[in-house]
Amino acid sequence: MDVTPNSGKDIDAPPPHEAYTNAPDLRREMHQVLALGAERDGRQARPLTRPPSDATAAERAWLLRRAALMDRMALDDPGPGPVAAAAETAEQLVLHDRRHPHLAAGPHRPDTITLAPSRRLYVRQEYAAWTAEGRPGI
Repeated sequence: MDVTPNSGKDIDAPPPHEAYTNAPDLRREMHQVLALGAERDGRQARPLTRPPSDATAAERAWLLRRAALMDRMALDDPGPGPVAAAAETAEQLVLHDRRHPHLAAGPHRPDTITLAPSRRLYVRQEYAAWTAEGRPGI
């Protein structure tokens, strides 16, 4: 079984500038994540130009993008509020991936991430893998 150290320092996640190199700028990503959340919650209809997607993969894409957005915002402003939001959304992604491990793509599996310092690194690992796979689920 793959064991990830609790400290997070030995997780070989890409650094933020590499993990988020293909990410939209923060403002655009914020609007896209809000739109995906509205679709997810039924407050907005899914555009007819997009084919229906697997609900679990779509949920994961939303959780991943939201966690990555919060991580990026916390990197820009490392105050207590942004850091707490990044930690919370990273935790939600880890919990989702534990329920659906087949959707995780990086080398460190979600069931091995146990303490908070590793969770934001897990988000970076998964975002980089998600973009490398062509952004499935959206």
